[in-house]
Order: sequence, then structure tokens, then C-alpha cells
Amino acid sequence: MPADARQWCSPGRPEAQDHTPENGFTPVERPAPRLLPNIDGSVLPSLGGFGKHQKQLVVLTWIPALFIGFSQFSDYFLLAQPNGTCVQPLANESDWTAASPPVTVTSIAPSLQPTGNGTGHGYGDGVGMLCACKEWRLELQTGLSQNVVTKWNLVCDSAWKVHIAKFSLLVGSIFGYLVMGVMADWFGRHPVLILSVLFMLVFGLSVAFSVNVTMFSTLRFFEGFCLAGLALSLYVLRIELCLPGWRFSMTMVASFLMVGGQLLMPGVAALCRHWPNRDDWQVLQIVIISPFVLMLPYVWIFPESLRWLLATQHYRRSKAMMLRIARKNQVDMTTEPSGVLTELEQELHKKPQRSCIVKMMSTRNLWKNIVVLCVNSLTGYGIHHCFARSMVDPEAQPTALCHADYYTMAGIAVATCLALCPAVGLMGRRGGLLTFMIITALASLLQLGLLNLIGKYSLRHDTVLRDTLNRKFSVAFSIIGMFSSHAVSTLSIFFCAEITPTVIRGGGLGLVLASAGFGMLTAPIMELHNQKGYFLHHVIFACCTLLCIICLLLLPEPRGQPLPESLADGETFTRQTLLHPGEQHLLLAKSDRDYSRVHDTPLHLSATGVAKNILY
Repeated sequence: MPADARQWCSPGRPEAQDHTPENGFTPVERPAPRLLPNIDGSVLPSLGGFGKHQKQLVVLTWIPALFIGFSQFSDYFLLAQPNGTCVQPLANESDWTAASPPVTVTSIAPSLQPTGNGTGHGYGDGVGMLCACKEWRLELQTGLSQNVVTKWNLVCDSAWKVHIAKFSLLVGSIFGYLVMGVMADWFGRHPVLILSVLFMLVFGLSVAFSVNVTMFSTLRFFEGFCLAGLALSLYVLRIELCLPGWRFSMTMVASFLMVGGQLLMPGVAALCRHWPNRDDWQVLQIVIISPFVLMLPYVWIFPESLRWLLATQHYRRSKAMMLRIARKNQVDMTTEPSGVLTELEQELHKKPQRSCIVKMMSTRNLWKNIVVLCVNSLTGYGIHHCFARSMVDPEAQPTALCHADYYTMAGIAVATCLALCPAVGLMGRRGGLLTFMIITALASLLQLGLLNLIGKYSLRHDTVLRDTLNRKFSVAFSIIGMFSSHAVSTLSIFFCAEITPTVIRGGGLGLVLASAGFGMLTAPIMELHNQKGYFLHHVIFACCTLLCIICLLLLPEPRGQPLPESLADGETFTRQTLLHPGEQHLLLAKSDRDYSRVHDTPLHLSATGVAKNILY
């Protein structure tokens, strides 16, 4: 083929569409790009962008966030450890009264719980004698007059059942994230949302009528399962409704509402105190589950995700959905110039194609990004418990300890949400995540190392001043660490929702949320083992933060980018190179030379030429 023919047949030249060469060759036209896969750039703008329809649906995803916050923090009241006072001691013992250290939101000292052989001597003689007492009076400091622990006397030899009850909600949430994430990709977001609401009402209300702790723990497992499906489906729907510029702000509003549920929970518990003809904890459980009844109309008013319908080729359902959205946004689709509906009419014959998260294993870059974010969320929630434990003052009064620590944690969560907004706006997703992870690592390493150096070298003789400084530094580093680790966890989940393709977004987000659940599961595990191995636990997560800092450099920057729809889009969504595209193209162009005749040059002549250049 002549050189000019090759030149005109090249599909990369725009002149091929405007001119016809004299030699008679027909130019090869580049096919027009498809509009349907470009949802953020073509489909949604043709339907009015982020219009009235999308805004109303986003508001509907915010309302349940407050109720989800109630359920997620209900353990701190339903399973709070009480103070115990002996009423009827053994025959060989004299009358005495002993108060045990309570377990509050961040405390890890078990109350009325024996060690090893069940004698309780590991916590002092008073607690050991109290566990040997025939009858005692249990008093709560968390707003309720009675909860699950006081109802069935889950103290001393039965204290381990409290930790099993805490496990049940978290383990149910982990399984719920994994299973419901796959179902959201296979059957759609709307069916998962509605099923989660229905079964949440069934199992959540059944918990209030439990007759023993075994029934309570079993029903709490299924409540956590449904709560996970509800939270995941709402998160995915909210992300998929928004254009790139609105995604983070709309997600942070939901985070604020969830933290608002945490702040309001003590007041709700106080209102349920001394309820007539009913135990306090039962009333509290009914109160926090009943608002989910407001989500039952979502069956009719909340549609399926248009983004998921287009990504999985449900084109017939997509057409009706697009017309409905255009009508609510007051857009005339009959005169729309983009041609989205015209292309959709040509694709109606195609059958739906669903994907599963298992297909992620066949990718090259996508699975690495999701694994990095899983480790980040696991580390963030896991080390958060280490900082929370270090912040507790063991010498504080029981009432002040409970409420002060609870509101401190809630205040740190509010401060984190406030700091995330400007930080992500200035540094982006990857820059913000890397910054908060570095702060977490520094706070952890300084808490583990600096405090020992102060006591070992500086203040070996002044023990009072040494202990005071250690305590103040420990609290300061704990607050900083809780702040930054909470930011890491929140941003890792949002990061995953942005870089995971629509066809497997539910499964990918489920993996990251399940990893976060494993991180939260370390807290009751440490309590069950009486805090044995706590220092090693902190050291392991501190090492994980250093590993995460290195791995975060491999992630892409999704700020301002359209959401990936297919696995191919997610695979090409990689981190940007250090060189600009123009510089990289110029560098490649300079190296594009013809070296076909190099082998004709004798080796000794090349060596002679090199020697002459060196000498002269």
C-alpha cells in the first residue's frame, strides 16, 4: 500500500472525514462514541442534570440515616454494664457494699466479671466477694433503669453472654454487607432496600419481646443483617443519583445525620426510663425500630437506580425511567438534541447482563484498589478502639465517665465530618485519605513510644509528674488518633463507592464495609479476653497504618471524574502518571526511531568508535 494511502486510512486523522484523496481510496471514519455508557456526561445532563427529581430522592436517603444511627449505637445502652451493690452476702461474710468499675462506651474494664476460674480475684477482693454474693442490686448509669444485663443478671459467670450479644449485631452486619452487596448487583438496589426495611421491622421489633439472652442475641444477628442491607443500599443509591460535583457533599450530609442519631441516643434512652408496664430496654428497642415504618412507602415512591439499569442493559425499564425523570425535571425529551433516546431505541433488543463481585478477580488494577481500601477501613476502625481505650480515665466517677466519654466520641465524630469537607475539597480524595492516615500513624507511634521515653529517661525519680504527663499525653494522642482514624474509615468507604464500577458497586462496597465491621469487632473481642494482648493489638494496627500509607499512593484520584460503569471502565481508572499527557506523548515520540539496521554494523567497529570518542 502506498504511503499516502496508509496516511489517509489512518483512523486517528481528523482530515479523513473532510477530504477524499485523489487516488480513490475512501477514508475510514471513526465510529461515533456511544452515549448510554456515558451516564454522567450524556444521559443525566440530557435529563436535567441534578434536578428536582434527584434532589427529592437524595433527601429520602437522608431521613433513614438518623434511624440507622440509633440502631448502630443502641448497644451502649441495651448492653451497658451496671454498678453492683451486695444486698445479701454469704453466711460467712459480714455486711458490706462494693461498687465495681462500670463499663461505659469506651471503658474496657469488665464489671462483675470473673477471670479464668470464675473467682474474680483478678479485679480486686471487692469484686471477687461481690461475685460470690447471694443477692445484689444492679444500677445503670446510662439513662435506663433496666437493660438486658440487669434483666437476666448477666454478671460474673454470665458476663460472657454480654459479649456474645455484642458480637451478634456486628457479625450479622458483616454477613449482611457481603450478601446484600451481591444481591444489590444481581437483582438491583430497590429490591434490597425494600426487603431490608421489611425484615428490619420484623426482627427489630421481635428483639423487644425476647424471653432470654439466647433469643435476644439470635434476633440481634438478623437485625444487624437487615441493618447492613439498608445502609448499603441507601449509600449506593445516593452515590448513583449524584453528578460528580455533588457526590461528596450529599454523602457528608448523611454522615452528619448519622452522628446526630448518636448524639440524640442518650436523650431517647432517658425518655424511655420508668415506662409503665414495660421494661425500659424493651421500650427503647421499639422506639428506635418503629421509625422505619416511614420507609414502607418507598416501595412506590423510590425507583430503581437508572445508572444500574443502564449498566446492566435493562433498556426497556430504563426508557420508562428516563421519561419519568425528564417529566419531573421539566425537560422535553422529544426535542432533546443529544440523541440519548434515539440510541436507547436501537438497544432495546439486547438482553440484560448482570455481574458479580467475583469477576473482580479477573481484573488487573481494580481488585488491588479494593483490597487497599479494605485494609484501610479495617485499620481505621480497629485502631479507633485502641485510641478509645487509652482515652478513658479509670479514676473518673461512674456517671461522669459514662456520659463524658460517650459525648466525647460523638463530638470527635462531628469534628471529623466538619474537617473532612474542606480537607477533601483542597487535597482531593487520595490526598485527604493519605493525610489522615499519616496523622493516625504518628499519633499511634508517639503514644506507643514517646510515653515510655518520658518515664524511662526524663522523670525516673518524680513518679507523680511522670504519671501526670503520661496521662495527659495519652489523652491528647488518643483524641487526635480517634479523629484521624474516623476520617480514614469514612473516606475509605466513600473512595470505594467512587472507584468501583456500577455493575459490581454493591459487592465492592460490601467488602469494604465488612472489613470495617471486622475492625469494630476487635473491641468486644478484647473485652472478652479481659484486655489481654492489648499492647500487641495496638502495635499490629500501628504497623498496618504504615503499610496503608505506602499502598495509598497506588490509588487513583476520583474527584470530578464520572463514575465507572463497566468492569472495563473500572480497570482503566488508574492513578495518573507523574508526567503530563503531552510530555509523555512527546517522550514516546522522540524514542520512536528505526533501529532495524543496527545489526548490520560490526561489533568491533562500534567498539572502535566508542573508544575514539572516549580518547578524543
